[in-house]
Amino acid sequence: MIDKIIELAVEEDFGLGDITTDNIFGPTYLIKAVFVAKDDMVVCGGEVAKAVFGYVDSSIKFKMLRKEGEYIKKDTKLAEVSGPALGVLKGERPALNFMQRMSGIATMSFELNKIAKKYKVMLVDTRKSLPGMRKFDKYAVRVGGAKNHRMSLSDSVMIKDNHIAACGGIEKAVKLIKSKIGHTPKIEVETTNLKEVKEALKSGADIIMLDNMSISDILKAKALINGKAIIEVSGGVNRNNLEEYCKTGIDVISMGALTHSVPAKDISMLVSEIKR
Repeated sequence: MIDKIIELAVEEDFGLGDITTDNIFGPTYLIKAVFVAKDDMVVCGGEVAKAVFGYVDSSIKFKMLRKEGEYIKKDTKLAEVSGPALGVLKGERPALNFMQRMSGIATMSFELNKIAKKYKVMLVDTRKSLPGMRKFDKYAVRVGGAKNHRMSLSDSVMIKDNHIAACGGIEKAVKLIKSKIGHTPKIEVETTNLKEVKEALKSGADIIMLDNMSISDILKAKALINGKAIIEVSGGVNRNNLEEYCKTGIDVISMGALTHSVPAKDISMLVSEIKR
């Protein structure tokens, strides 16, 4: 699947061929270049960039100069790449696109997880990822120090508002699920008010999600649950108010912002040598 994503990215950028590079460089031209960080960042995606160049031309050499997960400053050299100009220049943009997005996610995860760790709260992502890029997005979250929620719908049970409406209530939804699955998967229930929290607790839910609740209601829900289920908070949490939510003493905070709207980090490829 990862190879397929890389193949699609490269083919998307190639189109019918590189009309510029193909008409300037011949097959004997060789290039050496460096990847340089233009922002402070957590390094992520080096192996993906290497795979991109390998797909374009197996003779291209790509070497990371910084470790995956390392925090670096602006103007730091990240990697070296060398090989036929026709291949290096064609692989440049897809390789940079992957590293820039993944480093942006890893950096955001690193910065926000530092806040959550102070309060022993687990910070996790959601399924709000770029279509087709979920494995890369969630990998970048882990590189940044945060954790993954569900990778796909098959990973665990999460009973949400539409499921509850279809079943006629939380207790009925949980009862139905328990009758259909084995004993090992945990059951998570999404709640939006204290009445639903009580119902989820009565149903025997393992994880109770407090969705878009106020700090005041979160504290009331925490007192109701009283350790009988894992408490996850989601919705409305951002960089500016994360610490306030962490101070409530809940167990998990899930943030779609870790993947769905993270700005990419700026990385450039600078040619240091060209020869025939």
